[in-house]
Amino acid sequence: MNSNSSVICIGEVLIDFFCTDIGIDLVGGQNFEKQAGGAPANVCATIVKLGGTAMFSGKVGNDPFGHFLKKTLDEVKVDTSMLVLDDENPTTLAFVSLKENGERDFVFNRGADAFLSEEELDQDKLKEASILHFGSATALLEDPFRSTYLNSIQSAKKEGQFISFDPNYRSDLWKGRESIFVDLVKQGIALADFVKVSDEELSIISGADELTKGVQVLHQLGACLVAVTLGKNGTLISNGEKQEVIPSIKVTSIDSTGAGDAFVGAMLFQLAKEEEPKKTIGDFDQIKKITTLSNKVGAIVCTRVGAISAIPTNEEVFQKG
Repeated sequence: MNSNSSVICIGEVLIDFFCTDIGIDLVGGQNFEKQAGGAPANVCATIVKLGGTAMFSGKVGNDPFGHFLKKTLDEVKVDTSMLVLDDENPTTLAFVSLKENGERDFVFNRGADAFLSEEELDQDKLKEASILHFGSATALLEDPFRSTYLNSIQSAKKEGQFISFDPNYRSDLWKGRESIFVDLVKQGIALADFVKVSDEELSIISGADELTKGVQVLHQLGACLVAVTLGKNGTLISNGEKQEVIPSIKVTSIDSTGAGDAFVGAMLFQLAKEEEPKKTIGDFDQIKKITTLSNKVGAIVCTRVGAISAIPTNEEVFQKG
């Protein structure tokens, strides 16, 4: 086992205010539930709940919401020593309601997470991690965080570290700027050892209408291992030489929030335990085993409400047959 098996996830942790009123927009919504959100934070929580070591790197406001987010991560034993509390900018907030027609009404109040600078990153800690995961939905929106993020991926590449990348496309955030998103994401994919995309993201990024062709585009850009999550149909995994759809377990899904992040967390938890994660990519049988377990973790999350609270522990994953 790799003794230095820590994973650092760089990105946003934020507050999601979910409107609990049924079938109503944000104009009419009265009741909201506060939850910790942010894909990289969910990935960190998954790794730790499965028994691994993970550190979160990002920025929140030095305000009650920022303190709530720190407390939430601390409680699940995520290392928050690289979480910066910002005195100038408030914590990022997202307000979401589900309208009667099934469409989301979404308001995004971007705050502190946008202002993470390179000077605020602990470069020594970054260099010590066995895996760096870049799975932020907000990082590429604007500077300074955009540059901090892309430069960190390049630095990790120079250091020879294992790089995991999840573009985390959010249509609400990129309306009318999709082509900018694709250009920026391609920079990340070009440097990544492991890339996770949904089938929708694959088609947006690759421009291909067929899964195998899309995966080929990502490999041509530079990705070594590609996972395309296909919901209940499992995951298409490809290492450039072999590819296969790995089935998932059958569950009754009640809330898929955070399932993709849990899948990524489970993949990274297992890869971090390998002596040389980069070599493991060449061992397709081992990758299939890793993917099978990760599918299971993602599926269990779908059977529970919430994101971090829905993530199973190691014991729960292995109890479920």
